[in-house]
Amino acid sequence: MNKEGKKREEPIILDGHKLAWHKDRVEAWLRGERIVPITIDYALTRACNYKCTYCYSQLQENDNTKMSKKHTFRFLDDCAEMGVKGVILMGDGESTVSPHFAETLVYGKKNGIDMAVATNGALLKEEELGSILSSSTWFRFNISAGIPKRYSEIHGCKEEEFYKVIENIKKSVKIKKEKKLDVTIGMQMVFMPKFKEDVIPLTKLGKNLGVDYLVIKHCSDDEKRKLGSDYQEYLESDLINILKEAETYSDENYFVKAKWSKILSGGRKKYSKCYGTPFLMQLSGSGLVAPCGQLFNSKYQKHHIGNITEEPFKDILKSDKYWEVVNHLASNKHNVHTDCGVMCCQDRINEYLWDLKQGKIKLEEPKGKRPLHINFI
Repeated sequence: MNKEGKKREEPIILDGHKLAWHKDRVEAWLRGERIVPITIDYALTRACNYKCTYCYSQLQENDNTKMSKKHTFRFLDDCAEMGVKGVILMGDGESTVSPHFAETLVYGKKNGIDMAVATNGALLKEEELGSILSSSTWFRFNISAGIPKRYSEIHGCKEEEFYKVIENIKKSVKIKKEKKLDVTIGMQMVFMPKFKEDVIPLTKLGKNLGVDYLVIKHCSDDEKRKLGSDYQEYLESDLINILKEAETYSDENYFVKAKWSKILSGGRKKYSKCYGTPFLMQLSGSGLVAPCGQLFNSKYQKHHIGNITEEPFKDILKSDKYWEVVNHLASNKHNVHTDCGVMCCQDRINEYLWDLKQGKIKLEEPKGKRPLHINFI
């Protein structure tokens, strides 16, 4: 709803999935074929210049192998050869720390892969912004407060970093307009109940900066709730009303969306098996290959398959070990309710695939307009 009380058509799918638009790969999976991921969430490094209070990466410790440009470019070559459609530079590290961040986006784009970025934005170089944005399908700034003091407290950095990020957002928006680029520029807030006073100031800031959207998401946590998440707190009426108010700032140029499907879930899963990782895979900034980010930590070593600094990604993906791990996650030997973290990035596609397997829905050609960013499911 906008300020006039009218329901608008959502220009971007920010609370859902796009797996229905990849019917051929879903059909292959249903036949039991060994499919290639559609989207891969990948980091160039495990290092980060921030210490965000809600950061899941602190729970993902593993052997921190250093990745070179050679490793990354070989990985992208393999992705292009096998049919991976989209690669996001996100993962368990801040990819802008890497000296070959900009080159990676350009190389991936030239290889025919849709590239995207999620970053805190503090280390971006003005002279590289043109090539970075030209090579990206979408570019998202992770920012959870619109006021310098609160930004510093939440992101674990100096207040001056806030001003750097704001300038980089302004420059990015300007370059997009001047060059008439197709890239979507957005902002993302990781919302915890204790951040409720930060929602509206950030919403107003995003509108003033001219970004395309602001998405307000939940905080993911592990199975032990080590980040202190209490998902029942999200259900309090005052929090819900604040998020609804934020959405009223949407207009024809600015879209504000809360991830209601997870925020209102109470942390409960609607499925009993993990089917999503073969479609949406995550790689650590150490080069570690595991089905998902919630299994990066060394304590989950039995789920670790290989490392792209040691062998080609395509060989790892074709290995029996990879499919043994993937099939284990989809078996009765793995309990998604007790063995997995909460609110993972595969959550919505897991719901969809579970319903398909259970016969609750049918695999049909999707109706309606083809969505933006289709290769980021």
